[in-house]
Amino acid sequence: MFGRLLILLLAVLPKHFMSHVAGALASLPVPTFLRPTVFKGYSRIFGARPEEAEHPLTEYGSINKFFTRALKPGLRPVAENALVSPVDAAVGAWGPVANDTMYQAKGRTYALSGLLGDKALAEEMDGGSYTTLYLAPKDYHRIHIPVDGVITSATYIPGKLWPVNVAAVTHVADLFAVNERIVVEIRRPNGGVMAVVAVGATMVGMTRLVFDAIHTNARARKLERRTYSPPLPVKAGAPLGHFEFGSTVILACSPTCGVIETLQVGHTVKMGQRLGPLAS
Repeated sequence: MFGRLLILLLAVLPKHFMSHVAGALASLPVPTFLRPTVFKGYSRIFGARPEEAEHPLTEYGSINKFFTRALKPGLRPVAENALVSPVDAAVGAWGPVANDTMYQAKGRTYALSGLLGDKALAEEMDGGSYTTLYLAPKDYHRIHIPVDGVITSATYIPGKLWPVNVAAVTHVADLFAVNERIVVEIRRPNGGVMAVVAVGATMVGMTRLVFDAIHTNARARKLERRTYSPPLPVKAGAPLGHFEFGSTVILACSPTCGVIETLQVGHTVKMGQRLGPLAS
């Protein structure tokens, strides 16, 4: 009941404006002498691990800088010759891709073609596998490359900014296919393809990429597609982008790319962890 009431309330609130304000507040400078207190307090509330941060807490000039902190080198070893997790996250869903259908929650499904905004790309995924990975406020907020290959395109798809928590996933139809998102297409030399979909959400300032200026929660909410010629070579574990607060990453993998093996809903994965084998 509470979840449904929350969604009804959010339906009438200006979610894009709220998210812009949240992003602006998170980017305000924090005085150097207050930074350890502020960031340790945030970590205690949400369960973050400040000891994993690459730099001393005094070097993060704002809450946003702390949100998007890098980790100390070597903390997330990247599995070799495998599909790997692009993020630290909890598994929200996992399954095969069949008939353009993805599982959301509690009997709700949505169309992969709607999520990707590309019917032809969705058709390449048929017979493949997918997973939904939810990043909580406690998690490391950077997104990494899940497979060796080349980035051929990135597309910003404007939309809503519903939250991506349990209440929203349960009660908002087609949530991931109606929220703002960025779809990154990675192709392997054998022709396999993986889509990395970074989904925006309420109170997430922006979702940004390291290789392009497009981002979510743009003031001019227009579809933007970048096609890279030549494509951009990438290695598993390399930086892809970051969330300016928690959100969701969805991986969709063609059968010719590899297999995302069985993942248990609610279990956690770490960036660089093996998710499954590559296709031969």
